[in-house]
Amino acid sequence: MRMQIARNVLWLVLERGLQVVFGIASIGMIARAIGPEGFAEFQYAQSLVLIASSVALICGAEVVVPRLVADRAPAAQHRLLVHVFALREAAAIVGYLMVMAMVALTEDDKVIVLTAIIIGIPILFYEPFGTVRAWLQASTNSRPAVVFGMIGLAFRVTAIGGLYLAGSNAAPTFAWVFAGEALICASLLARYYRKRSPRVAVGIDVSLAKRLLRDGTVFWASLMLMLLAKRIDQLLLKPHISLFELGGYAASMQVLDNFMLLSSIVASSVAPLMIYAQATYARVRRNVLYVAAGMLVAGIVGGAVLAFCAPWIVSLIYGDHYEAAADLLRLSAMASGLVFLDSALTLLVVYLGKPRWLVEKWFLVLTTMIVVDLIMIPMFGARGAVYGYVAGNAVAVMAGVGFFIRSREAMATGQQPV
Repeated sequence: MRMQIARNVLWLVLERGLQVVFGIASIGMIARAIGPEGFAEFQYAQSLVLIASSVALICGAEVVVPRLVADRAPAAQHRLLVHVFALREAAAIVGYLMVMAMVALTEDDKVIVLTAIIIGIPILFYEPFGTVRAWLQASTNSRPAVVFGMIGLAFRVTAIGGLYLAGSNAAPTFAWVFAGEALICASLLARYYRKRSPRVAVGIDVSLAKRLLRDGTVFWASLMLMLLAKRIDQLLLKPHISLFELGGYAASMQVLDNFMLLSSIVASSVAPLMIYAQATYARVRRNVLYVAAGMLVAGIVGGAVLAFCAPWIVSLIYGDHYEAAADLLRLSAMASGLVFLDSALTLLVVYLGKPRWLVEKWFLVLTTMIVVDLIMIPMFGARGAVYGYVAGNAVAVMAGVGFFIRSREAMATGQQPV
């Protein structure tokens, strides 16, 4: 069993690693092809889509996987998955309509409007067909989903590379690649499940749908707040700086986001054995401290290297015209230790099954970022948004420390994780 879990984690880590490498390669080619202003439009449209896509995150793996593990009967699992898919697809349609409404009501830039409409198409595929990923996860068999994801990533890099070499310089053209990648992955997942699912008709059970909605609401809220916190900066920046400056800021944050993804990769890799497999709650808390200390050091060292190499990294990925991104990347890298530390402290919250704590944290983070951005952006422009980013992550760490202290009550009363 441990070997199966280890193989499953290795496949997930491999997928995350390839996402980082392929993501950097593809976004670099797009940035070079369309220039800072076009890249600003592309990234702004992507931010609008990411925020709207949070609506489709209903009934996440936290709700679905435990139910699948508890009942291994194929017919029962199929019935559950059909309901989850229906809920996610309905939410995805709402999310996509939100994208079209937002750009229609708030945007005069036709490039942003068209790019957002096209790049929003994956909303209709990723989470609904991600239901199959939850089914595979419950069976500790993530390999097929990882392979399908790799195929999609290969298509993305190949298609973007072809467009880049062909001299394409229109953001909407590149947006179609992301829509195609989503369609490919969804088709492969659907085909894989269809070959293995029971051929039984499933009637709609309103009570089951209500339970899934109720149980997933808290996780859903925390994810929506988190995605808002990740992209609210670009929405607040756009009215105050030029598209050229916004393109430089978006370039720096894209590099930073890919580096910060390593924090979740490390946390998810060490969690199964160091946290979730521990026999006592006291040992769990002790190991969380060990992981937090190690990840804090890794984040600080990695951030220092990132800051030192910022000009070279920006030049290598984005080429000319993005010089301003290097200074912003150097400044924002100072938050690396905070992000890595927050990922470690979050492991205890997940272990205890306290999604409301995550809602509290991300609400505080989002509020802090908005307040700091509204004050600092008019004064310092893009640097003001970086200050908001650092402040938000500092609040996330303070909330994590607060949760760790609050968790003493659970240990003192003998409370078990739920």
